[in-house]
Amino acid sequence: MIIFKIKGLDCAACALELEEKIQKVEGVKNTSISFMTEKLKIELEGENEAEVIEKIRKVIKKEEPDVTIEKI
Repeated sequence: MIIFKIKGLDCAACALELEEKIQKVEGVKNTSISFMTEKLKIELEGENEAEVIEKIRKVIKKEEPDVTIEKI
């Protein structure tokens, strides 16, 4: 499990929508975003971690341009 600090989310609904988009990224087994604690948790399916994280960053940039993630 990889945990990120996620900053810039406007609301819980945005967090849920973004969570659903990240879940569809190839290589992601499971994901959850906590709006309250500003945490993004990702479980991978054994794929190349750096490659999957880059795909996730692109999804976030497309869906929520003001949101940033930082590995904890």
